[in-house]
Amino acid sequence: MARAVWFAAGMILLIGMEILRVYFIMPFPGSQRSETIDTAYFIHNHIMAFRLLGLLMIAYPVWHYLRFGSARAKVSVALVTALFATVFYFFNFRFLADKMFYQPKHKIFAEASANKISEKNLVLGVHRNGASKAYPLEIIGYHHQVRDTIGNTPVMITYCTVCRTGRVFSPFVEGKLEDFRLVGMDHFNAMFEDATTKSWWRQVNGEAIVGPRAGKTLEEIPSEQMRLQAWLGQYPNTLILQADSTLAEEYEGLRNYDEGKSQGKLTRTDSLSWQDKSWVVGVQIGEAARAYDWNDLLAHRVLNDTLAGVNLLVAVESDSASFHVWQCDSLRFEFEGFTSLLKDTPTQSSWNWRGECVEGVLRGRKLPVVQAYQEFWHSWRTFHPQTTQHGVSQ
Repeated sequence: MARAVWFAAGMILLIGMEILRVYFIMPFPGSQRSETIDTAYFIHNHIMAFRLLGLLMIAYPVWHYLRFGSARAKVSVALVTALFATVFYFFNFRFLADKMFYQPKHKIFAEASANKISEKNLVLGVHRNGASKAYPLEIIGYHHQVRDTIGNTPVMITYCTVCRTGRVFSPFVEGKLEDFRLVGMDHFNAMFEDATTKSWWRQVNGEAIVGPRAGKTLEEIPSEQMRLQAWLGQYPNTLILQADSTLAEEYEGLRNYDEGKSQGKLTRTDSLSWQDKSWVVGVQIGEAARAYDWNDLLAHRVLNDTLAGVNLLVAVESDSASFHVWQCDSLRFEFEGFTSLLKDTPTQSSWNWRGECVEGVLRGRKLPVVQAYQEFWHSWRTFHPQTTQHGVSQ
């Protein structure tokens, strides 16, 4: 009887820990809504100890059953052992994040003249030290992160499809160029592990949330999301990341993601406003944060607002996809539909989508860009609990 108890307890420990190690950091039912990251990290870092303890617990019972047990006992032990082997395989080689989403094997960039990416596709664009690059969301969304160099500056391009948001970071930590791997998710946000200390970092803000580096934050590099056509209008000499031909099947899973037509439960889009999967444009200035409903933005094209004492212009281009946020001081703007330009109401000057005044008394003036993100509402409110909602009484 004691042998059976030890064998059962050991197998429960072995199987349970293999499952829990992955369950807490992957989007399984119920796994992303609780504060379990410390538990997940503890199991992750002590999995070998749990495995050793479990094997020690079953070692003598297995030996005894295989040598002296009945045929039924031997078959039972073999079946349970096979179950553990199956769980071990799937939860170590199939369900781990970096075993499901690979880095590009062939990182190819093309100029506009040789580009094969549709100009209607959304990209995350970065302009750094005179150099510009564009990263299609339907490519980086699969990879979750792409390491690159722009204007001789190392960058870490990240995107989380479950949060529908991209960030670009400097991969230097404490003065050292760091390597990261996709390790899982926290509250539905992609999470990376650094190679040096094994700390876990959130994609949505570059913060280390657990491990020796907990509390440290990666430096963010400014980026903008828009259609490739709009990005090329601003930076015609940009280089565009091309699809890796060896991963064509993997990219297929994100076809139509740009338009919000993904059928996946985690990446689908709510058409109504302020639902979990509704799109918002998020802005943070200091400790203040605000979300702008995408449907409202499409309806008005231009939203004039003030956040933390800063006057903002939130606008979307005629393509209904490329959005911008600028600091506009005392100016207020409206959309000049017949020219597809912006017009400030005080002087009736016309402005282009680079934030430059191209006609009128303010010609030559340029509006400062404010970092902003498109994001699912559930993600923005989770990681910005202090946020307010534009147009909604608080």
